[in-house]
Order: sequence, then C-alpha cells, then structure tokens
Amino acid sequence: MQEKFTAVDGNRIRYLQEGSAKKNLVLIHGLGASAERWDLVIPKLGKHFSVFVPDLIGFGYSDKPSVDYTAEFFSEFLESFLNTLGIDKTSVMGSSLGGQIAVEFAANKQTIVDKLVLVSPAGVMKQSTPALDAYIMAALYPDAETAKNVFSMMTGSNKEVNPHIVEDFVQRMKMPNAKFAFMSTILGLKNAPEITTRLEVLSAPTLVVWGGLDPVIPIKYAEVFVRTIRDCRFYQMQDCGHTPYVDDPGNFARVVLDFLQNNFK
Repeated sequence: MQEKFTAVDGNRIRYLQEGSAKKNLVLIHGLGASAERWDLVIPKLGKHFSVFVPDLIGFGYSDKPSVDYTAEFFSEFLESFLNTLGIDKTSVMGSSLGGQIAVEFAANKQTIVDKLVLVSPAGVMKQSTPALDAYIMAALYPDAETAKNVFSMMTGSNKEVNPHIVEDFVQRMKMPNAKFAFMSTILGLKNAPEITTRLEVLSAPTLVVWGGLDPVIPIKYAEVFVRTIRDCRFYQMQDCGHTPYVDDPGNFARVVLDFLQNNFK
C-alpha cells in the first residue's frame, strides 16, 4: 500500500493506493475518519482493482480549508481528485458520510461511475442516535478513553477495538481546523436536500451493505435506498455494526468483490 499526496484545487490531499489492475475502485470514508479505516480490506480489493483511497478534504491528513462542507462540495472535490489522477471511469464505494457523497457524485457524474457500493450510507436518517451523539462528542473532546468507548459502541456489540484506530482518531481530531471541518460537515448534511431525488436518478448497478447491529445509522434506513434505487442489491452483514469492513473484513470483501466482478444475481 502506497501513501501519496497530490494537489486538488490548491489543497494538499493525501491518499492511499494499492493494486495495478485495469479497473479502478475508489473508497470514500465516513465522518471524522481517514483512508486507514479501510485498511483491512484494501489489500483484498487491490488484488483485483487499482484502489484509490483519499483522505477527504477536511479530514485525515488532507488540508482542512475554512469552507462549507456540504455533500455537493465533497462531490465536486471527488470529481477534481479523479481528474487530477487521470481517472475517467471507476467504481465507487462509500461508507456512512462517504455513502452519501458517493450517491451525490454518482447522480451528477453517471458516465464516470461503473458500479456503486453503499455501506450504511447517511442521507436518509434525519434524527440522531445515541451512538452518533457519542461519536460527535468524542470528536469534539478527543481523548483515548472516550474514543475507545465510542468505537466499541459502534460495533453494536461492544467488541474490543484496535488501539491504533483509537490513537489515530484522537491524533487527527486534535489537528488544526479538524473540529471545524467535522462540525461544518454535520451542519451541511443536516441541511442537505432530500436524498431520494438523487437515488431516483442513479443508473449504476448498486450494492447496499449494512451491518445488522449498526447503532449509528440503524439498518431500518436501508429500505429507502433499496426501494428507490432502480438497480439495487442488498446484503445484511450479521453480527456487524456501523463498519462491517472492520468487523468482518473477509466476508465483506467477498460480498463486494462478487458484486463488482459479477452480476451478483
């Protein structure tokens, strides 16, 4: 896995790259996360795709300008990022906030997106949950104990969490402008247009994956995505929380690769 940096619209953007296949796959992390959130599945996916995993602008170790962080802004950033790397065709997989960004991007740039994978995507749920509230507090007041507890909560079954995930999260949230970007994103999502109008126009074959124990965005919200997207498959990952690619990376990678490489019928 290679760590690289590039300039996107004047901002320094960090990303990870793996694989050298002809087909591309871009992974988009969630709120307050970074490219490392996909660490356990990047090597598996990189055997079959050229995988590109950016730290979204405002997050990770990418620049954090003082702007309004909306779904439209992130979609435009993703377009510029792909243009910078010379990518004109790719499949896109987004988790949580990344899922909402992937929907916005795929709705606007249908000729670019080959296939779409949405993992517990944001965009439908309008009220918060205790787990999301706890995560927001951990981001605003980052310390190891609070972060450890909230990441354990996010598994849906209070599983033990890799200490590196906790340490990295705390370190990143203490970086200059990290909290501003985090809160601006929350406000941007809260005021975002109704996502169903974007789901209705999606033309790319789509796979929706959801952890059955997800306490952050409960699985009941999957129904809107599955019902509204015209070419959609659904897979529930048992015994997994908000990030099934962390909780059960082997099974997650298998399901996603089945869909991306075949018709998943």
